[in-house]
Amino acid sequence: MRSTAPVAAHATGHRWWVLLAGLLSLVAACTFQYGLPFLVPTLRASGLSLTEVAWLVSAPVVGILAALIAWGAVTDRYGERWVLAGGLAGAAVLLVVAAQQARAGHTLALGVALAAAGASAAAVQVASGRLILGWFAAHERGLAMGLRQTAQPLGVGLAAVTVPYLSPVADREHGVARSMVLMAALCAVAAVVIAALARDPQLPDSAEVGRSGRAGNPYASSYLPRIHLASALLVIPQFGVAAFAYDYLVTVRGLDAGVAGAVLALAQAGGAFSRLGAGWWSDRVGARLGPMRSLALVIATTVLATGLFAALPAPETPTVVVVVLAAVFSVSTNGLAFTAVAERAGRAWAGRALGVQNTGQNGVAVLTAPVLAGLISALGNRAGYPAAFLALTVPSLVAAAIIPARSERRA
Repeated sequence: MRSTAPVAAHATGHRWWVLLAGLLSLVAACTFQYGLPFLVPTLRASGLSLTEVAWLVSAPVVGILAALIAWGAVTDRYGERWVLAGGLAGAAVLLVVAAQQARAGHTLALGVALAAAGASAAAVQVASGRLILGWFAAHERGLAMGLRQTAQPLGVGLAAVTVPYLSPVADREHGVARSMVLMAALCAVAAVVIAALARDPQLPDSAEVGRSGRAGNPYASSYLPRIHLASALLVIPQFGVAAFAYDYLVTVRGLDAGVAGAVLALAQAGGAFSRLGAGWWSDRVGARLGPMRSLALVIATTVLATGLFAALPAPETPTVVVVVLAAVFSVSTNGLAFTAVAERAGRAWAGRALGVQNTGQNGVAVLTAPVLAGLISALGNRAGYPAAFLALTVPSLVAAAIIPARSERRA
């Protein structure tokens, strides 16, 4: 059911409170959806193989993948506020179940609970983006979406500074459960904040018309599919670095787990600023896809450097620096892609279009970790990690070629 008191978009400063509530909701969701790689050493110490752990870490993403388009249709039909609150509340309950399964040592049941929690919180991936489309005008939407997109690196950063201490390798029996309880509490708090602060924006008369100015199905041309495909390709370096940078620094480079977590938390903070900067840049130039293409080339450069430093007997400090740079820039394009998709689709289609966007990204993400884990396991840590990082260069370059920046300029 839609909120009983919709508010006119762009009319008041309340839109910033709505953005804050949406940001908090996405931080809570991303902490467990994308922050589980910080459990990798603990899970490996419990006797699981790297490939098994990779699938477990990917379980929330599997849930997201299964539910996104359905959540998009529900959001287009009923609005954002209660979709957000209900999805987060369901995730909180399921994460408590996951904690119980982790404590009991039931690995399969833990994976199922994490997948179900990911599916419930997938509502946030769609509804929070659609909320911004309705509340913010075009000239400030890039920055607003950039702020919203900082939630993923902030959520992963929060996991980076908490999970290594809550779930140390020495306490693998109860540590994972403690992390699950923390993540459940974050989702519960975010659900309450959303219910209190969020409001559905009042739909304008032109709600059926997207950025292109044409009514009807926005998929009538290849414009949106090309953005979806490029975004999915850019997830490969993003998720590849996020999934294995921590294990690489701890297992191969020998960094202390707490130090490695702090370093990657700093990288996630940098990633948040990179998304803000990208959004501000796109507002200034009046385009989303030109900056996105440039950043795709930067991503290719940083992951290439990471692979080369991993392959060479490089000193510790510059190796850590290039890993941080790869983590910072690999997340920089998401806000631009989401803004471009939402603007092209218009509010009438935004929920479904963002659902398709997220489905493509998370579909690639769920395969990235197991594939790279298989490569690393086959070659061994010393050769496998350089090969994995170098392989991430290819999708970044292909994405840069696919992004329809020229079509955007013509439009």
